[in-house]
Amino acid sequence: MMVVRAIATLASAAALAYTPQAQAEGKHWSYGKHGGPAEWGQLEQGFASCGLGKAQSPVDIRGAKSTDLPPIKFDYKPSPLKVIDNGHTIQVNYAPGSSIDVGGTRYELVQFHFHKPSEEKVDGKAHAMVAHLVHKGGDGTLAVVAVLLDKGHDNPTIRTIWENIPKQKEVELVAPATIDAAVLLPRNRGYYTYEGSLTTPPCSEGVHWFVLKSPMTLTGDEITAFARIYPMNARPTQPLNGRKIEGTH
Repeated sequence: MMVVRAIATLASAAALAYTPQAQAEGKHWSYGKHGGPAEWGQLEQGFASCGLGKAQSPVDIRGAKSTDLPPIKFDYKPSPLKVIDNGHTIQVNYAPGSSIDVGGTRYELVQFHFHKPSEEKVDGKAHAMVAHLVHKGGDGTLAVVAVLLDKGHDNPTIRTIWENIPKQKEVELVAPATIDAAVLLPRNRGYYTYEGSLTTPPCSEGVHWFVLKSPMTLTGDEITAFARIYPMNARPTQPLNGRKIEGTH
């Protein structure tokens, strides 16, 4: 029981870590050499998991065990477009009412954001970018759905987000548009899953990860537009430390 409570507490802290306010407080951490991933664990006491944690994310997905996993039931609805450049990524804060259900457990979509290149790798291969859709369960536990992004056809949804990135960091812009996270998803919803952490400080563990197998696309120009702001904002892959990775058939 104490372990369950500890995980729920960490997950609640993790949820807070994804709010614009909490992100702004961690201005001193970066993806570069100074204050970068290798130093995160020493920057603040609250970031200790970044260096000491044994179930960290992202990971290199290799040798996933194919098994009977429940489908992810997506129930996404349109939301007003609210965009923020939080100093580490471009993030869309989502209106309440959209969710996923995995094996009877519901998680509400809170926000999604982007990394370049993809943080997770599959058989050692990174993708051009990735979208992380962050969900929160009723007990505070987090579930993240990762949508890998390759260079290819235009992605109108991402183009709309890029067109509404605020010029000032850490200020949310409410755009005169709506957005539907459902269109970010591939038709094939097969996935890999494992237990991990936030990929940014405080690197809290107890996060359920679902990495969709089928990538989506965006154009080279859309990748370049993001790269002008964040040329590289991906944490290196972390050791599995005996964790198992499962995948749908």
